[in-house]
Amino acid sequence: MPDKRRILILCTGNSARSQMAEGLLRHDAGYRFEVFSAGTRPSQVRPEAIAAMREVGIDISGQRSKSVDEFAGQPFDYVLTVCDTAKESCPIFPGKAATIHQSFEDPAAAQGSEEERLAVFRRVRNEMRQYLRGFPPA
Repeated sequence: MPDKRRILILCTGNSARSQMAEGLLRHDAGYRFEVFSAGTRPSQVRPEAIAAMREVGIDISGQRSKSVDEFAGQPFDYVLTVCDTAKESCPIFPGKAATIHQSFEDPAAAQGSEEERLAVFRRVRNEMRQYLRGFPPA
């Protein structure tokens, strides 16, 4: 098998969307991709993201929130932005990186009870999984 394609998934906080997308892509297509995630303003991985992923058998509890600066100078085949803010501030990566944007609702901004917030994380997780099944888009 040829070398795996390198992909960097970016969002603002690297706390929910990009973390879940990293876990999904690594789990579902890790044989094709070497997957990383980062944020333009990293914080910490949200417990709701960990819980939502655990429900589908994917453990992201060992992942950490990282700054996009950690990846400066590294080549990627794809840079996927999953929020509009990250798209606007996406750095340039060396080489032939294809920049792809697909915005998803920020589940970390969800209001309501714990169960209502978790429902938003589940929905966004499912939307991302569906999108990533066809990654990269034609």
